[in-house]
Amino acid sequence: MVEAAELPYLRRCVELAAEAVRAGDEPFGSVLVGGDGTILAEDRNRVVASGDETRHPEFELARWAAERMSPGERAAATVYTSGEHCPMRSAAHAWVGLGRIVYVASSEQLGGWLAELGVPASPVRALPVREVAPGVTVEGPVPELVEEVRALHLRFHGA
Repeated sequence: MVEAAELPYLRRCVELAAEAVRAGDEPFGSVLVGGDGTILAEDRNRVVASGDETRHPEFELARWAAERMSPGERAAATVYTSGEHCPMRSAAHAWVGLGRIVYVASSEQLGGWLAELGVPASPVRALPVREVAPGVTVEGPVPELVEEVRALHLRFHGA
């Protein structure tokens, strides 16, 4: 269960997702928090601007952690994110050995929103993080913020 003390991290994820939309990119934002509660790194989606489908914030944070943190520090860290990791990001998270994931909106929720908008399906099947990385502790969705994330997706897709 997500504790009230964690909501500021998740709100920052939503702010980063909104920043991505303002920059013309898909609404995803993520924050990497150390075991002591310190924000270590954050990023937003950069797929559209870069033309690189791997430029999701969760993937960037996994790379950042692999380069700068010990295995123990990575295991104690939490990735907070506006949307549940896709299979690519889930795998990166698990391979790097990061700890817990807390997401605002699930892949299932996002898929429903995009289908309602008529957005073409992804070339990669959406799977829950638990199916891709069964050893990772995962929490979400976070109902308090889901509508904000939905609104960002609607705005990005012109609805």
